Amino acid sequence: MRLAFGKTLVELGLKYKELYVVDADAASHTMTSLFAENFPERFVNVGISEQDLVGVAAGLAACGKKVVVATYASFLMRAWEQIRNVVGRARLNVKLVGTHGGISNYGDGPSHQCFEDFALMRVIPGMRVVAPADSVELRCCFEEVLGVDGPVYMRIGRDEDGRVYDDCVCRLGVANVVRDGFDVGIIATGYMVFEALKAAKELKNYGIDAAVLDFHTIKPLDTNTLIKYARATGALVVAEEHNVLGGLGSSVAETLIKEYPTPTEFVGVKDMYGHSARSLEDLRKFLGLTASDIVRAVKKVVKVK
Repeated sequence: MRLAFGKTLVELGLKYKELYVVDADAASHTMTSLFAENFPERFVNVGISEQDLVGVAAGLAACGKKVVVATYASFLMRAWEQIRNVVGRARLNVKLVGTHGGISNYGDGPSHQCFEDFALMRVIPGMRVVAPADSVELRCCFEEVLGVDGPVYMRIGRDEDGRVYDDCVCRLGVANVVRDGFDVGIIATGYMVFEALKAAKELKNYGIDAAVLDFHTIKPLDTNTLIKYARATGALVVAEEHNVLGGLGSSVAETLIKEYPTPTEFVGVKDMYGHSARSLEDLRKFLGLTASDIVRAVKKVVKVK
């Protein structure tokens, strides 16, 4: 994921001469180092100072530049006040990229694992929130992100474990139907789309036909697709690498309660911190973020239906 991000930045740097990248002394980890090597005059390293990271980006954006901010998602949250009061209120053209999102930084423990970013970012008025499923979707979504005016937060993982797409089209605010089905709709974002596809394959053994919906855009939520599959299947499961409080699941629930109440289960981090693990899979099992967890949630909600 990081490498795809770095390479995409270089491609877009060739296309947009007004594109600047600002980093917080993590270029070799976020892979913005590739942009720095190719466009040193348009790369700014502010050091380990995330509030300054956002402040400098805001200044560049106020001067008419397209600006990409990049650092670890967990540390970018340090600058939430600046994001809210400067970037958000002025609707500045700053694209905030939180790398190492979710549980992807499994080895460094809870200080480096970010389960709160969707909640914090989606409550900022006018902020779009995006989480691509794999490196293919990252590339097409990021060009969309850069093309829209105003602030966007995009979360990406540290590395890529599962490929969802060979090719894809990304329209912000419009979910991708990765797999159709009529018994249950699995609404997933980020890496959990891959786990959802594994779950859908396993569910066939139980006679359950599951649709897998990639909600790469958490905000604005694609309410049309959500309601369509709520009506068509009568049962939903939301899967995300995020606290079950405040993220995609909360956004889905807020919509359903007003528009079309539907039995729904939530697969996410159960209001807890992670820990340092030997492998991503070990942490995924500890936090209940596996395909098997999705399967159990589907069986439960289908019974309710």
